[in-house]
Amino acid sequence: MLAQQTTDLLHRLKLPAMAEALDEQRRQPDVVSLDFEDRLALLLEREHVARENRRLTRLLQLARLRHSASIADVNFRVKRGLDKSQLLRLATGDWIQQHGVLLITGPTGTGKSWLACALGHSACRHGYLVRYLRLPRLLPELAIARSDGTYGKVLAQLGKADLLILDDWGLAPIGDRERRDLLEMIEDRTGRRATLLTSQVPVEHWHEGVGDATFGDAIMDRLVHHAHRITLTGGSLRKLSTTSASDPSTT
Repeated sequence: MLAQQTTDLLHRLKLPAMAEALDEQRRQPDVVSLDFEDRLALLLEREHVARENRRLTRLLQLARLRHSASIADVNFRVKRGLDKSQLLRLATGDWIQQHGVLLITGPTGTGKSWLACALGHSACRHGYLVRYLRLPRLLPELAIARSDGTYGKVLAQLGKADLLILDDWGLAPIGDRERRDLLEMIEDRTGRRATLLTSQVPVEHWHEGVGDATFGDAIMDRLVHHAHRITLTGGSLRKLSTTSASDPSTT
């Protein structure tokens, strides 16, 4: 009777993993023979792991990453200018803690989006709030938000992300309204939150892509100086493999 009361109490205290582990312990004679503190440590570890898994699941759902990518699955065998030691350093998340900027550039098919999502996944594992967005889709959405009165709310939501991933920078020309929205969004994050951008366009051509010298100077000053960079080279990796969704050579 007392055992069931203990299990019920654990559930009321919102410790379901601990309750489940306790029921399992009762059915395992080798565990029952352990000291009280050892058994308690096992119960606490089960609850801790369960909570970490729930938190990761929640963060990944909020991130909405385009690819189910992981640093552990990165293909370093293919030569594409990818520095393994640099990527592993970035995966620790220190640059996110320091509110830095990461620019990933390279030709189409070299794995830019996949690497960005792998780093986003790693950031979620470290407990950071991540948002992934394709810039060609985000800019029209900001225009709609401005017209329906939700612009400030959308910017505030983006500003809360510890890491904002903006994929496909520079795919299409931008107008005056888009330039202003970009500057507003980037200004909100400078020195406060981390930003990751991917682009087929080399960084040295980003300024002219903004289409206005004054806005170009302002945006580039906030993005490029002191940014971490990954410059991928070579042809499309999609041609190398079409069998494994976890292999970045498919991106």
